[in-house]
Amino acid sequence: MMGWFDLVLGLMLCATAICVLASRDLFRAIVMFIVFGLLMALVWVRLEAPDIALAEAAIGAGLTGVLLLDTLGYLRRRFTAAVKEEKP
Repeated sequence: MMGWFDLVLGLMLCATAICVLASRDLFRAIVMFIVFGLLMALVWVRLEAPDIALAEAAIGAGLTGVLLLDTLGYLRRRFTAAVKEEKP
């Protein structure tokens, strides 16, 4: 029974990685990256490595995701400010 769960988890991990790489929308790519990190943490739990799972969830999905979202917000603010300056 758990073999099926591991197979589905692996397929979801691969599908999420493909979605991150193929996404043209930066916000969607970042959200999918966060989902990838959480799925990866679940993989580490399944491999009985709880310390690595906690690090992956905290750093890989949490902190990195927040930094990427903050950077995206900064870039969007800069882009809208640059567009407003160009208009006469």
